[in-house]
Amino acid sequence: MLDPAIIFAGVLNGLLAGGIYVLVAVGLTLIYGVLHIINFAHGSLLMLAMYAVFFLWRLLGIDPYVALPIVIAGSFAFGYVLYRGLIGRLSHGRDENILLITLGLAIVFDNVALLLFTGDSQTIDVAYAGTIVQVGAAFLPLPKIISFLAAIALCGVLGVVMARSQLGKAIRAVARERQGARLVGIDVEHVFAIAYGIGIACLGAAACLLMPTFYVSPTSGHAFVLIAFTTVVLGGMGSFVGAAAGGLIIGITESLGGLLLGEQLGQIGISLIFILILLLRPTGLFGVGR
Repeated sequence: MLDPAIIFAGVLNGLLAGGIYVLVAVGLTLIYGVLHIINFAHGSLLMLAMYAVFFLWRLLGIDPYVALPIVIAGSFAFGYVLYRGLIGRLSHGRDENILLITLGLAIVFDNVALLLFTGDSQTIDVAYAGTIVQVGAAFLPLPKIISFLAAIALCGVLGVVMARSQLGKAIRAVARERQGARLVGIDVEHVFAIAYGIGIACLGAAACLLMPTFYVSPTSGHAFVLIAFTTVVLGGMGSFVGAAAGGLIIGITESLGGLLLGEQLGQIGISLIFILILLLRPTGLFGVGR
């Protein structure tokens, strides 16, 4: 039986990890909620954003947290142009085409990154990386605390934008009824591209928050996107609240699983949750069946 203090520390560390999972999953669920497709390039685009953060630090000396607005803006622009110039243009309005295009993009991005950057892992060395904050019996890395608070704040801002702004109303209208949105004068393709851009901007933010404590390689995005898919399914496809709750639950599950089973087997709990949700509640915790 684990000591309660160890469990407490595990839960706190799981919550901190879950904050990043929330940010990655919110981008994925936004794209699904509007376009009704799974973005298979999500992990590869996260990897590219992480390389952007790494080179901003290495070449210009820009701290990952200071780089947040730069990378978020650049990721949004890249996502918008990628959808308008390639995905939307080649899909011909068919969702299954978008699935194949994003899968193809993932393969291209991964292999181009491998060609340009090799398979070596790259890390960022910042002065505060080893700073520890004690909370009761838990010793928490300062960068993870900053990343958690920033991720939750960014998700809150995105939630307010989606709920109260004209852009948010247009996105929700297109997500609910494309043809009806066209009839009232909404540029549906423009909204699609904006939604895709915002989803990729979430990845840009996640990359900045990850890099002080993580590494980047051509395959580093895959682990996060697999967890993000599980998070989205757990919370409910297209549900922002579900993505937030699911990310925190997954983070805690991973942390406690690591304590009970060891680091290598800790993610078994995530797979079990995924299977149970599919069996018992396929629409997820907050999802609604279509």
